[in-house]
Amino acid sequence: MKNSMRLLAVPTLALGALALSGGSAMAADASYSSTLGQLNGTTGTGTITVDVTGDKAMVNLQVSGLAETFMDGPYPHVQHIHGGAAGVCPTPANDTNGDGIISVTEGAGGYGAIQTTLTTSGATTPAEGLNLELGGQGGTYSVQREITLDAATKASLESGTAVVVVHGLDPATAGVSTEVFSSPSDLNPDLPLGATSPALCGTLTATQMGAMPQGGADTGVAQETGTNTAALGLGSGLVLAAAAGGAYMVRRSNTKA
Repeated sequence: MKNSMRLLAVPTLALGALALSGGSAMAADASYSSTLGQLNGTTGTGTITVDVTGDKAMVNLQVSGLAETFMDGPYPHVQHIHGGAAGVCPTPANDTNGDGIISVTEGAGGYGAIQTTLTTSGATTPAEGLNLELGGQGGTYSVQREITLDAATKASLESGTAVVVVHGLDPATAGVSTEVFSSPSDLNPDLPLGATSPALCGTLTATQMGAMPQGGADTGVAQETGTNTAALGLGSGLVLAAAAGGAYMVRRSNTKA
C-alpha cells in the first residue's frame, strides 16, 4: 500500500512539469503594441498588438469612431504597417502644401513605405495597400488574424521603426472644404484625397521581449514580464500543487500502514 500511494505522486508531478514546459513553448518571441493617435481632425480611436513567433504574427487591431459611410455604403478603411524611415507619425507641420490635410506622401518621410497591409483576409503584401474590399468596413471594426511577416517588416519591428497607419477621414471632422476633401488622392486619382489620407497613426513598441530590465537598480536583475511570466507562474503553481498533493497522499498512506 505504501509503495502504490508513493507511485501516485510521480505522474502528478510529471503533469505539473508538463504544464510548465508547455506554457513557455506557446509564448510569443516578441510582442509589440501601440495606442493610435489622431490625425487630420479624426475623432476615432484605435489600438493594436502584434505578437510575433518566428515569421508569424498574431495581429489584433481594434478601431472605433471613424467615418461610418462612403457613397451610401460602409466606409472602407485600409491600414498598413509602414517602415524603412524614422518610425514617427506626422504632425501638422508635415502639411507642406498647406491644404489642411496631411496626405500619405507628406507623412511618408516619417513613417516610410507600406511594408505589410493589414487586410481583413487574404494577402497582406504592399500590393493590397488600396484594396478597399479587404479593408475595415464602417467606423468600428477589428482585424484579428495570423499573418506571415516578411523580412523588412520584421526588421522594422525589431528596430522600433514600424508604424501603423489607418486611412480614411471623416469629411464632417476633417476641417477642410468639400473641394479639398474630394480632390484627387496622391495615391490614386480615382479616389478622394480625404479617403486615403491618414486618420490614425502609432509607432509599434516592444512590450515583452527586449524591454528594459525591470529588476532592482542596484542588482540589475531582469524580471520576466507579460505572457511568459503568466505561463511560468501557472506552471510553477501546478508543480507545487502536485508536489503537495503527492506528499499528502504518501503521508496518509504511511499513517494508515
